[in-house]
Amino acid sequence: MTTSRLEAFSDGVLAIIITIMVLDLKVPVGDGLLSLKPYIPKFLSYFFSFIYVGIYWNNHHHLFHTIKKVNGKILWSNLHLLFWLSFLPVATGWMGENYNSTLPTAVYGFVLLMSSVAFMIIEKVAIKTEGKDSDIAKTVTSGSKEIISTIGYILGILLAFILPFLGIFIYYVIALLWLVPDKRIEKYYN
Repeated sequence: MTTSRLEAFSDGVLAIIITIMVLDLKVPVGDGLLSLKPYIPKFLSYFFSFIYVGIYWNNHHHLFHTIKKVNGKILWSNLHLLFWLSFLPVATGWMGENYNSTLPTAVYGFVLLMSSVAFMIIEKVAIKTEGKDSDIAKTVTSGSKEIISTIGYILGILLAFILPFLGIFIYYVIALLWLVPDKRIEKYYN
């Protein structure tokens, strides 16, 4: 099977995730700048979650550019990623409503951690499916960004129980780290 149906389905799910997140934003009461102040935490949560969904969409696109064939294992590992990403609207809304609170901050980090792990599982399954001499095996290796992100998410989750603001800060720094797309695949094809 080719990757086209999987990519189309994934694109649709990611679009729905963004739509659900933006629909959770409420219209401010009032018409002055001060009326926006209570909405800043919710907007920041949405802003960075939007960035995270964009990062996953971008890297998913690059990854499936290298994958030539899809089997049941790749389909299920992709669904596993979409499962965790589908929790992002709830975690985003909860953290936005309870900014700098322990459990919402930890849950947000857990969703990010599990999404990251799920993406790495897709990579491993695809490499195993296509072989060690495949394009994906040559382009996707354990990188420093993945290691830094995993350690960062775990640290952010732990810090959420001590100083939630530091956990949030770490999640935002990781998002900024990934704003520059993974260049390994582009370098291979160029």
